[in-house]
Amino acid sequence: MSDAVPLKLFNSLTRVIETFQPVHPGEARVYSCGPTVYNYPHIGNMRAYVFADVLGRTLSFKGYDLTHVINITDVGHLTDDADAGEDKLEKAAAERAQSIWDIAKHYTEAYWADVKALNIRQPAEWSIATDYVPQMLEFAESIADKHCYKLESGLYFDVSSVADYGRLARAQTDEDEGEGRIEQVDGKRHPADFAIWRKTPEGETRQMEWDSPWGRGAPGWHLECSVMSGKLLGFPFDIHTGGIDHREIHHPNEIAQNQAFCCTNGLDVPGNSGARLWMHNNFLVERSGKMSKSSGEFLRLQLLLDKGYHPLAYRMMCLQAHYRSELEFSWKGLGAALTRLKRLVIAMDRWKALQQERHGADWHADSWEYNKKTSEPVGSFAEAIANDLNTADALTAFEECLSLKKIDPDCVLSAVCYMDRVLGLGVEHLARTDLRIAPKDTETTEMEIEDALARRKAARAEKDFATSDMIRDELAAQGVELMDGDPLGWEWKLGK
Repeated sequence: MSDAVPLKLFNSLTRVIETFQPVHPGEARVYSCGPTVYNYPHIGNMRAYVFADVLGRTLSFKGYDLTHVINITDVGHLTDDADAGEDKLEKAAAERAQSIWDIAKHYTEAYWADVKALNIRQPAEWSIATDYVPQMLEFAESIADKHCYKLESGLYFDVSSVADYGRLARAQTDEDEGEGRIEQVDGKRHPADFAIWRKTPEGETRQMEWDSPWGRGAPGWHLECSVMSGKLLGFPFDIHTGGIDHREIHHPNEIAQNQAFCCTNGLDVPGNSGARLWMHNNFLVERSGKMSKSSGEFLRLQLLLDKGYHPLAYRMMCLQAHYRSELEFSWKGLGAALTRLKRLVIAMDRWKALQQERHGADWHADSWEYNKKTSEPVGSFAEAIANDLNTADALTAFEECLSLKKIDPDCVLSAVCYMDRVLGLGVEHLARTDLRIAPKDTETTEMEIEDALARRKAARAEKDFATSDMIRDELAAQGVELMDGDPLGWEWKLGK
C-alpha cells in the first residue's frame, strides 16, 4: 500500500512539487542542519526536527533504505546569522566562565534529550563539526584559488565565481537580495561574499582555533555543512532540510561552496547544488516574543513539561499543520493537541481491551495486511503523506481507522501501528498515565490523588456526599481538578 502512490515533495530550489527520484536506486540520503549548541533549543527549533523525522519516517515507509545525517555545530556559527559578530560558543563560554567544550557537551545532551522526548528517531549519524576540521581545511584549499580571496580577517568566498548564486533565496539584485545582509568587511569584492575561514584577530585567543594557510582561526559556519554532507552522503545526495530561515543565507552559501567543490554549472540542474531537493519547514510563531533566545526566558520543551504538558502533545501540534505553513503556538492550542492525543490513547485502549477479550492474549504490532475495511483509511493516509507530507490529512485518516465499527481488533490495531510508523506518536505503547504530568510547582503526588479518588468513590457509593464534596474541595485546593462526567473519561487533571 505504501508503494502504491508516488512520493511528491516540494523543492525549495525549483519552487515546485516534484516526484521523488532517488540518486541511488532504493536509497534515500538526507542531511538536516542541526543545532548550534550554545544554548537550549526552543520549541521553534524543534519543529525542524519533527519535520525532518516525519520526512525520514516517510522515506522508510515508502521502502527506501534511509541514511539520515544531522550535524551538531559546536564551532563557527556567529551571533548574527548573516556571518557577523562573535562565535556563539566562544561568547557563551566567556559569559559563563566555562570551557567551550563543556558548554557544547551540555547543550548537545540537552538537545538529544528533547529529540528523545519528541520520539524523533536517531539518525544514521550525528556529525560533530569539530571532528571534521581537517576535512574543512582540505575542502577550503581545493576551492581557494578559483573561488576565494584572502583578507586580513580571513578567507572569503567570491559569490560571482559560481552561476545562479542566491537562486534558492530568489535574490534578484544587490539591493534586495537576502545575502546582502552579510557583514560589511573592508576589502570584500561583493556585499554577499562570505567567510570560509575566519582568522583570529591579533591579540585574541579562541578556545577553538586551528592552524590554516590563512592564519590561525576557525571555519565559517557554511563550510561545515558542505564538508560533512559531502563526506557522509556524497555529492549529489537526495535531500537537504532545514528551517526556512536557512533558505535565505546559510543554504545559498552552502550551495555556492558545493558548486565550487564539485565544479558544477548553473542551478537549472538541481543536483548541481549538492542535493537534488532542498526542503524547509516554516516558522513556529509565538506572539509574546518568547521564541527568541535573546529574550532570556524562551519557550523550550522543558517549560511545556513544567506546565504539565506531555512532549508528544507538541509533536501532535506540529503534525496538525503542514510543515510549509506557519504554525502559531498558544497554550490553548497545545491543550487542544493534548486532548486530541488523549482521544487516540482512549481509542487504542478500547481496541486493545476488545482484542484481549476476543483472543485472550496481549496484542503486539505486526505488519499490516490488506483488510477491506481498513484499506480505505490506510489508502487515504498513504495518499496524504505522499502528497508533500500532508500530516494534517494523514491524522484524519488515522483517526478514521480508530473509529471503525464491527471489525476484528487485530485489523484496526495493526493498521493504526502501520500508519504510526510515519506519525511517530507511539500510540502502541502510550498509556493514559503517561499523559498525566504534574506541573513543576505541584506538591501533590499522583499516588495521593489516586488514593483520594478511591476514598471519594467509596463515599459516593455509600451516598456520603458530604465526604465526597470535602475530598473534592481538598483536591481543588491542591490544584487538582476532578472531571466528573468528562466525555474523555479522564477522572482528573492538574491545574496549569
